[in-house]
Amino acid sequence: MKQYLDLLGADKIAIPSSAEHGATQDAVADFTGGRASMIMAQTNTTASIAKGGMPTSDYGVAPMPIESPLPAGGERVNSHVAGINIAAFKDKNTEAALKFINFMTSTTEQISLNKTYGSLPVVKGAASDAAFQGATTKTFVDVLSTTSAPMPMVTNESQFETTVGAALKELIAQSATGKVLTDTDVKNALTSAQQKLATS
Repeated sequence: MKQYLDLLGADKIAIPSSAEHGATQDAVADFTGGRASMIMAQTNTTASIAKGGMPTSDYGVAPMPIESPLPAGGERVNSHVAGINIAAFKDKNTEAALKFINFMTSTTEQISLNKTYGSLPVVKGAASDAAFQGATTKTFVDVLSTTSAPMPMVTNESQFETTVGAALKELIAQSATGKVLTDTDVKNALTSAQQKLATS
């Protein structure tokens, strides 16, 4: 995480005002408007880039770099698996729930849904469809299948996002104002977020 914070603070590659962006659309506007030469984003951002007037021929997509060599205990992970989850509980409607899950995860429905929303299929059969083989989308599919890890399983995911998000927001603000963050700064912020999550 520190290497990405350093893009603002130590390396001064990212524009400090980008730390104030509250939505992906703000970063996309900087990118399509020529104020930023790069953005870190996910698959469905390509639709926003197109709406911003930038054709796919004007940009490329690459996986986030992975440190090499990896630090002790490090893993080759540069993204996470997330999205809308679906589950069935044992009750009077379990059979119907399982049928619905089978429908939603069927190759045909995954192709249809993900073409519509610009997201990635959750089943390999759908991911191999021609709709997901363009250079841009294929990069995201490859990252999902080879260098992604599941989001942490926490009981209250919104609390996790709020707590960890607040810690990251503070670190980003410090970095944008010129503070060069240390590994200890990052560790302390995340440890504090973890403690808040444990008591919530």
